[in-house]
Amino acid sequence: MISVIIPTLNEEKTIARVIRETKRNQLVSEIIVVDDLSTDNTVAEAQKENIRIITSTHIGKGYAMREGMLIAENEILVFLDPAIPNFTADIINKLAAPLIQDEADFVKSYFERQTGRVAEIMVKPMLEFFFPHLLHYSQPLSRMIAGKKSLFQKVEFDNDAGVDIGLLIDMHHLQARIKEVCIGEVEVDAQPLHALGRMAKQVANAIFKRVNIFDSGRRQQEEESTQMMREQVEFALKEVARNPKKMIVFDIDHTLIQGSWIQAAAEKFGFKRDLDDILSRKSSLFIQTQKIARLLEGRSFAELIHVLESIPLIGDAVQVVRELQSRGYVCGIISDGFHVIANHIKNMLGLDFTLGNELEFHKSVATGEVKIPSQLLHDRFSRCEHEHCLSNMFQYILHRFGISLSDTVAVGSLESDICMVKMADKGVALNSTSGCLDEAADYVFRAPSLKPLLEVAR
Repeated sequence: MISVIIPTLNEEKTIARVIRETKRNQLVSEIIVVDDLSTDNTVAEAQKENIRIITSTHIGKGYAMREGMLIAENEILVFLDPAIPNFTADIINKLAAPLIQDEADFVKSYFERQTGRVAEIMVKPMLEFFFPHLLHYSQPLSRMIAGKKSLFQKVEFDNDAGVDIGLLIDMHHLQARIKEVCIGEVEVDAQPLHALGRMAKQVANAIFKRVNIFDSGRRQQEEESTQMMREQVEFALKEVARNPKKMIVFDIDHTLIQGSWIQAAAEKFGFKRDLDDILSRKSSLFIQTQKIARLLEGRSFAELIHVLESIPLIGDAVQVVRELQSRGYVCGIISDGFHVIANHIKNMLGLDFTLGNELEFHKSVATGEVKIPSQLLHDRFSRCEHEHCLSNMFQYILHRFGISLSDTVAVGSLESDICMVKMADKGVALNSTSGCLDEAADYVFRAPSLKPLLEVAR
């Protein structure tokens, strides 16, 4: 009945307890953790609780909230703050009750404490001037809210501290029934003065935007947000905290999932003929990737993830990955597909890193543009002549980690995997669709299982 969405950023100390408390609530049928590129063990801690984890396409709370909303399957949504150290499951009931009883469309919380400094000094005076009807709310910047998905789809999620006040104003403009509920005593860490200053500016921007005043600052923020898109290669390598000595890498299709994501997307969205035409032409992989990205223009993040989740994983993938990690292997994905898809598989399987082409999004909708990581492109150290090759990224990562080729395994199924499979000490063709890959590989397996890899990667 209720979908709980938990945007996270470096919450390794509290996330597991918040999830466990949430599971205790019998009205909750779905828990979604949306990670905002945490640099600690937040994702690993959440994975232990066997719940749905996604990674936001951009840095920022607004993106995380929006993408969690788009993914959610229920109409009633509750957004939680994992940084609350004394969180209890009854908070969910307090937020959701007015929605379940059809007394409200949007519910915001307030705490049994004095209103924050930004709210008292800046927000309430601004509301009195621009939106006097909203002045009666005790804590306009409360971080835990609930509402109906059908209404959240009609509002804007500002991608900073302005998200809370922005949602309140937008819901008022939609004439939603808004209710404020007390969720008890909540411990909140005091913010330093410089952080409050930044927060005040962001909140002011959200208010000014909604009265069409001083919007240039907001536009600049959008541009900055675009620049803050993950530098995925460096970030992915930072995710591997230990100092690995051995590595196994996978491509995705037919190795980690039972099929092809882009083929499934083509069937779902009706561009199979266009995709077949692109793949049949003898253009470079670089050009193919750009053309395929254009086919996805206008598709939301949620639509792409739902296609992926409709394809079964290789049945024993989780168990085999855990065994490989226990043997000292760092396990990752290097794909000529899109990072947003590869990264979701990483979250589902608990892999150590993932790398791929960066499909660009604006407000959680694919633009049709793609960024190719420079490490995939040919340079003077490349061992093949391809303009765009997975082996280039493979070689780059080995250099970064200081791993010897003699301690590597590469697993693929497509023709584009050949160079990487040949470069690895042990190259594996798994459920291959390419005879050339079978010839290049040291091992060829055809099975709906990763267990044969345990005989190769000792």
